[in-house]
Amino acid sequence: MAETSITEASLQNALTERLKATHVEITDTSGMYGAAVARRRVPTANEAAGGCGQSFTALVVSPEFAGKNALKRHRLVNAALRDEIARIHAWSARCLAPDEWERDRAAAGEAAGPPLDGTVAGRVVGVKD
Repeated sequence: MAETSITEASLQNALTERLKATHVEITDTSGMYGAAVARRRVPTANEAAGGCGQSFTALVVSPEFAGKNALKRHRLVNAALRDEIARIHAWSARCLAPDEWERDRAAAGEAAGPPLDGTVAGRVVGVKD
């Protein structure tokens, strides 16, 4: 039986289902690693087929993380993706509870300041309603 490829979508679906995640962002960073390695050697058949050369980073927001420290959160993610992680080269995750995610988003919005596209709160500056 052939193994299915691990993709951003497959990891996102697995985390959403297994951890009841409310938000998941997966980034395939394999190309970053692969470009540097390709200059030095030809990738193995396993790496070329998406085997041990695969690398991913993730942002996972789940109510399962509430009240847990970073180590316990990572253990939950690693247990949820045990089979997938065993088949890839590198995995890194940022794990947040929903209230932390909302706080970070609000802080990022405030830090961004006003829009720089000639609008103020969605209205074009200098144009009367």
